[in-house]
Amino acid sequence: MSFLPILPAWIFWPLAALLLGAAVVLVLRGTVLRGTVKTGTVSAAARTARWRFAALVLLVVIAAARPSVVGGNDPVTTTELNVFFVVDTSPSSAAEDYDGNQTRITGMKSDINAIGAELAGARFSLISFDNVAKTVLPLTTDATALRTMTAVLSARSVYASKGSSVSSAKGELAARLAAAEKTHPERPRLVFYLGDGEQTSAQVPEPFAAGTGLIDGGAVLGYGTATGGKMRENGFDPERPGPYIMDKSTDIYRPAVSVLDEVSLQAIATQLGVPYLHRENASDLSAVMKDASPRAATTIDGAAGDKAGAGRLEGYWVFAAAAFGMALWELVIYGRAYSELRRKPGQP
Repeated sequence: MSFLPILPAWIFWPLAALLLGAAVVLVLRGTVLRGTVKTGTVSAAARTARWRFAALVLLVVIAAARPSVVGGNDPVTTTELNVFFVVDTSPSSAAEDYDGNQTRITGMKSDINAIGAELAGARFSLISFDNVAKTVLPLTTDATALRTMTAVLSARSVYASKGSSVSSAKGELAARLAAAEKTHPERPRLVFYLGDGEQTSAQVPEPFAAGTGLIDGGAVLGYGTATGGKMRENGFDPERPGPYIMDKSTDIYRPAVSVLDEVSLQAIATQLGVPYLHRENASDLSAVMKDASPRAATTIDGAAGDKAGAGRLEGYWVFAAAAFGMALWELVIYGRAYSELRRKPGQP
């Protein structure tokens, strides 16, 4: 049997222990919920009421812990997923070779929002990177926060960038994956890496290694073209785009061109253990989502996998139904007691 509490484990289990402890103390100390106290003794009705209350607390706690057994055919729902977006925001993400002459980061934003809508109810995290990586959105179920943080993503200024590495997010991603696994080990973790694979740092990119064993699915999505695209400097006024970034590596003063590196992206996909897909426009993502499905949710011949979260037979509803029944019973008892109190003296 396993449990999937409705709250993070570090909050739920101490809270559950506190509630159960309070119920035990209530019974042992003889606190009266209903009835009368005479010379230190408690009526039989009051003792019965206290035991019913303790049983109700126990049922609610068990239901909230979501007990289950492995062996069912239920798929993992999106509410049980942790989804990490690793987004390239280096100057090359401003290259204008996505779906015509749109910027690559426009395509990235569109796909993040589309995946977020497809996996509604999941927990999302956003990690951006250029020469350094940072988590701009910790794991959250707030879809509005995801859309807001995605909307403000922009290509880093070429004057602030010191050369980007395609693997600069490896440490940040590994740390976020480890934290998610520690908090909720039963939830599959999906990673979507969005970038163009262009390495402008002089150093050879270090491979994604740490934490890759915690990845249950996802995809590497590539943006750009083999012919490449020119990049504009990130301007402050959206109505007035900045000037093109100039190539200073030669004597010919002309706009720099960024080229898609699919070999690099396919290598990253292999390291992460997920498929690679080139995104040329905002086409349907259904094929992407099918390939990106968490491995924890897959079954063979109808049998569930060994990983927690796959093929779970939920048992919380039994305890929730029992708690609901007891609550109704208490309402009936209180209703009768209230009627007795309102009855006039001598009234039959």
